[in-house]
Amino acid sequence: MTDRPFRIIFMGTPDFAEVTLQALLDGPDSVVAVVTQPDRPKGRGKKLTPPPVKVLAEQAGLPVLQPTKIKTQEFHDQLAAFEPDVIVVTAYGRILPTNILNLAPHGCINVHGSLLPAHRGAAPIQWSVINGDPETGITIIQMNEGMDTGDILLKAAITPDENETSGSLYPKLAELGGKTLLEALALLREGKLTATPQDESLATVAPMLKKEDGIIDWSKTAREIHCLIRGLDPWPSAYSFLEGTRFRFFAPEISNKDPEAAPGTILSADKRGLLIATGHNCLLIREVQPEGKKRMTVEALLCGRSIENGAVFTS
Repeated sequence: MTDRPFRIIFMGTPDFAEVTLQALLDGPDSVVAVVTQPDRPKGRGKKLTPPPVKVLAEQAGLPVLQPTKIKTQEFHDQLAAFEPDVIVVTAYGRILPTNILNLAPHGCINVHGSLLPAHRGAAPIQWSVINGDPETGITIIQMNEGMDTGDILLKAAITPDENETSGSLYPKLAELGGKTLLEALALLREGKLTATPQDESLATVAPMLKKEDGIIDWSKTAREIHCLIRGLDPWPSAYSFLEGTRFRFFAPEISNKDPEAAPGTILSADKRGLLIATGHNCLLIREVQPEGKKRMTVEALLCGRSIENGAVFTS
């Protein structure tokens, strides 16, 4: 138990972590340094671009470290010089070595975007939607050497909307993560934070997504494909091919109509969308992105292209 504010080193990289850092900056503790990934080339011009966490940290006047290697004694000593009470990690993107995990008196605590032990790994939010989880949330854990295997310190759950995408869920969980972290730090200061081991029998993984994960198998149920499309929106997106052209799919809606046609068959194409047969029930696709073009409504697509009933989407 302590009455003084914690000295915190924050480690994170993308905009999800930026929200956590902002919560810390608005909270009662003192962020003494920020660690983030090196600047990366982005866009067609491959311009060197700083991570969102670096931008916010520099705006706040904080020291920023961007090591290319984190297992060196030099980096350990750099962190130790800030005399942190605790290290907070959110989507940093690297596995921390033992000497950093044990550097601060309260160790390293992580803000993870799922209800652990479900969805350990790099893409918990996307896999939660893909799997159709009725509930998701944030878990604060005491980090250890494993991938999201540390003891649970605090959880907060939310119920996703029926048509939630990973893109719409992302900011909700980011905000919840910042709020839950502040609650955990307050309990830690009061000596009231209890660590609970994860149930390994319930553990699932959420590996980094690849473009190939978006290939649609139309023999699956409309519910399964509905979840896949939403989970991969906005990236890498779910897709299929029609007459050699790749179409990415968005804004799906389940139709309880039982199709007599083979999975992938277009049953109708009108301003409402593309009604496509699946292995069970049908799926109405309201937005698409044809290869080489922007995302658009099916109504807009049909203004410049005819799509025949009976044509078949393939993998």
